[in-house]
Amino acid sequence: MYGDSETVRRILTETGDTWAVVGLSSNRSRAAWGVASVLQRFGKRIVPVHPKAETVHGEKGYASLAEIPFPVDVVDVFVNSELAGGVADEAVAVGARAVWFQLGVVDEAAYERTRAAGLEMVMDRCPAIEIPSLR
Repeated sequence: MYGDSETVRRILTETGDTWAVVGLSSNRSRAAWGVASVLQRFGKRIVPVHPKAETVHGEKGYASLAEIPFPVDVVDVFVNSELAGGVADEAVAVGARAVWFQLGVVDEAAYERTRAAGLEMVMDRCPAIEIPSLR
C-alpha cells in the first residue's frame, strides 16, 4: 500500500511544516485550493507551485520547485499521474523530506525512486482528509 497510516501520520506530524503544493493556483474550484486552505488551518505553511506563479492564500507562488529560495519539507502533488513522477524527482533534487501524491495520482516507479532516495512518500491519499483525524 502506498499510504499506510503510520507514514501518513509521520508526514503530517513529524516531517515539517513547509508544504510546496504543486498545481496550486488561484482557481478556487480546484481541489488544490481547498486542500491548501485546510493545511494552513492546521498550521502548515503552503508554497504555491504553478507555471503562473500566483500568490495564493497570502503565500507567494513559484513556477517550479527549483525556484523556491528556501527548504520545503513536503511536496504535495496535484498534477496527473503522467507528470507526477517528474515532480517527485524534482522533490528529491531540491532536498524535500517527503512527497505526497493526491487522490488518483499513482506512479509506482516514482514511488520506488523516491523511497530509494530516502524520502517518505504517500500516493492516492489526501492530507485534508487525513489531518483532522490526527488532532
